[in-house]
Amino acid sequence: MSLVLTSTAFAHNGAIPGRYTCQGDDISVPLAWSGVPAGTKSFVLIVDDPDAPDPKAPRMTWVHWVLYNIPAGTTGLKEAIRSSELPKGTLEGLNDWKRTGYGGPCPPIGRHRYYHKLYALDTVLPDMERPAKADLEQAMKGHVLEKAELIGTYQKS
Repeated sequence: MSLVLTSTAFAHNGAIPGRYTCQGDDISVPLAWSGVPAGTKSFVLIVDDPDAPDPKAPRMTWVHWVLYNIPAGTTGLKEAIRSSELPKGTLEGLNDWKRTGYGGPCPPIGRHRYYHKLYALDTVLPDMERPAKADLEQAMKGHVLEKAELIGTYQKS
């Protein structure tokens, strides 16, 4: 059984409902996972958009959410989860708004893809004090047991 990441808010490659975006309530989508590999000690969740700023001419990947050290026994995150409600031990990294927490889709032009990436790690990482995505990815090297992806799309109305 392999690691699978799902949401009740949208199907893989489906449209993310407006309430989870800057045009709605800007809350995190509910996420659930299963098929956790043996030896998992923690999870990392990164949500990013590789189509920024324009899907026809992307120049960067915009980071929306960074969580790490999610405890191994966790099987999901509820909708609209606040920092204070994250599973005990979970640490937050910085998104591209230079803050922690979730920042919903808010594309300036076109339909963008939002990658929800869950990594099962064979370790618990040290407290990196609000790392950027690149620093967290560097720290994860050699520790990823498995990865699952859930892609949603959004275009402003």
